[in-house]
This record gives sequence, C-alpha cells and structure tokens, in this order.
Amino acid sequence: MDPDDDRGRWPSWVYGAGSTPDPRFSMANERTFLAWVRTSLALLAGGVALDAVDLEGPRGLKTAVALVLVVLGLLGATAAWVRWAATERAMRVRRPLPSTAVLAWFALVLMVVAAALVVLVL
Repeated sequence: MDPDDDRGRWPSWVYGAGSTPDPRFSMANERTFLAWVRTSLALLAGGVALDAVDLEGPRGLKTAVALVLVVLGLLGATAAWVRWAATERAMRVRRPLPSTAVLAWFALVLMVVAAALVVLVL
C-alpha cells in the first residue's frame, strides 16, 4: 500500500491535494487543533457556569457575558477545524501556512469579556 495514497480520507479537499507531509508536522497541527478545542470547551463551561451562579450586579450584563462566552466557544471550535484543515492542506501542497488573524480578534473579545466580568464582580 502506498503511504501517499490518501483516497477515501475525509475531508477530501484537504487530503486529495499534494503529498503527505512529515508526520511530525501533521501531529503538531493536530495538537494545536486539540488545544483550540480545549479552549472552546472551557469557554462553553465558563458561560454555563456564569449563568448558573448568582452574582451581584446587573442581570442583563451577566447574561450577555455568559452568552458571549458560549458564542466564543462555538466560534473557537469552528475556527479550530477551519484552521486545522487549511494548515494541513497548505503543508500538503507546500504553500505558506495561513495567517492567524482570528487569534487577534479572539483575544480582543476575551479582553472585553474579562473587563465585563470585573464590572460584575466589583
């Protein structure tokens, strides 16, 4: 069996192009994907916990922050998959890796959420 024969692997738009990269790079890409998934799970759990805990302060702000955390968790998981696939494809076709602009936006929204949490707690 040919190690570069990736027919039948999903997603085909990723595995159907180029040749198999060094396994170390693919595994590093997978570890990054899993780190994003863990972060997304933490954000989802934080949003649910914030909604469940009775805090002083405006109820609307607490609900809004909890909702933003849950949405960030969803977006983080989506971005993780898209980034994994784009990076894996780029490695296979020997192109530059995709940019990480989503990280800057993600961090910016988290800073706003953190500021809102400070307002809630104080």
